[in-house]
Amino acid sequence: MSNPQIEIQLIAAVVAVACAIPGVFLVLRKMALISDAISHSILPGVVIGFFITQDLNSPLLILLAALMGVITVVMVEFIQKTGLVKEDTAIGLVFPALFSIGVILISKNANDVHLDVDAVLLGELAFAPFNRFMLGGADWGPKSLWVMGSILALTICLLILFYKELKVSTFDAGIASAMGISPVIMHYGLMSISSITVVGAFDAVGAILVVALMIAPAATAYLLTTNLKKMIGLAMFFGVFSAISGYWVANLLDASISGSIATTLGVLFLTVYLFAPKKGLISVMYRQKQQKIEVSLITFLLHLNRHEEESERHVNHLQEHINWHKVRARTVLDLAEKNNLIEIKNDVVCLTKKGLTFTEKSLEYIINNKDEKIEPMKEDFFLFRG
Repeated sequence: MSNPQIEIQLIAAVVAVACAIPGVFLVLRKMALISDAISHSILPGVVIGFFITQDLNSPLLILLAALMGVITVVMVEFIQKTGLVKEDTAIGLVFPALFSIGVILISKNANDVHLDVDAVLLGELAFAPFNRFMLGGADWGPKSLWVMGSILALTICLLILFYKELKVSTFDAGIASAMGISPVIMHYGLMSISSITVVGAFDAVGAILVVALMIAPAATAYLLTTNLKKMIGLAMFFGVFSAISGYWVANLLDASISGSIATTLGVLFLTVYLFAPKKGLISVMYRQKQQKIEVSLITFLLHLNRHEEESERHVNHLQEHINWHKVRARTVLDLAEKNNLIEIKNDVVCLTKKGLTFTEKSLEYIINNKDEKIEPMKEDFFLFRG
């Protein structure tokens, strides 16, 4: 591997980790779309900062862009709190307006400067190693690496210092207030660090990939765990994995690095979305099918408990009177028989002692209508699930 290749992957990995941390809290707060709004609406801050300093490398650009990000959030919340429109509508109103202002400022006043819309939106990791950080005549490596490394260090420090406050305010703002934690300060602090992260990554990867790196790894991790620390760790891992593997996909296909990384993130999310053990689509569909069969089983057992006559307990009764299909009837009977809830003699179904106990408990549960779930009771009686 050449030196630029190593630097590109290192920059992509650092950006991925820096974006994943605030991304986790945005996903948990159901504010994923706000990252897209921030990534576009901070453009006027970048342009105004350039007009003031005439220097694309000035830290003022980052500060003003971060300020625009906070202003975006304030405007969205102000419009939302009027009660006239919902949050997604407010975001759809605010960020196109601010982004358009930035585009107009660029087109009218910065045509001769390398501050074009394509560079801001798409970014190009391949060029990041050529923008060097020079100090005292010495080459200290890619500037993007230093910028994003500093932002990542700041983010990690803030996360360590305010982890408890962020956690509590994210899951329950009321408890946070009762504990003396200000949800408002935590909220705008998160928005500020998100804005700074987006701006810092502009030059390296562009706004579109920033949004992908901020949301996709966090959303993928959310499908795999309910533990916040594990979710943060998984989000960082998925971000780095996608950044590096996406680079090599781009290298293999001779395609856009940013596009390949975003595609890798999408493929990774789709894989977890389908196959996650608890929240994956296949797992959810299986559980729904299982629950449907188990509900049918309980219905059948309750029916048996109410009827003594053989005609009502005959195997054919399931199809003739309850109107179950043959396959469904056979599935329910097999499940009940495997769990020793029934016994079948001469095609007549009888409840076993275990089946009678289970039926009585099920009936008690239905009558009392208590808050506790019926699943623990099934676990006690079912050796085999539907």
